[in-house]
Amino acid sequence: MCQVFPTSLKGGALSWFTKLPPNSINNFATLVSMFETQFATSWPHHLTSIVLVGIRQEKGKSLRKFIDRFEKVAMSIRNLSPDVAMHHMLMAF
Repeated sequence: MCQVFPTSLKGGALSWFTKLPPNSINNFATLVSMFETQFATSWPHHLTSIVLVGIRQEKGKSLRKFIDRFEKVAMSIRNLSPDVAMHHMLMAF
């Protein structure tokens, strides 16, 4: 598996792999561990209601654009309480 693994890599992952010191990987478990450690920050993360704090009604922008932006983000938050969403929306003005 260690020999086939590099054929699935592209971009930064392939660059990282090719720069590993020779004989630094002795089994597939080691390769998986090193790969996960290197790219853990690249994994998708789940949004929380805290991201709504950063959405503001911008000066010179229409209310419709604000609501569209807010709604798009709010809809991507799993299990968002309507009360929490409303609170953040009202605080954004």
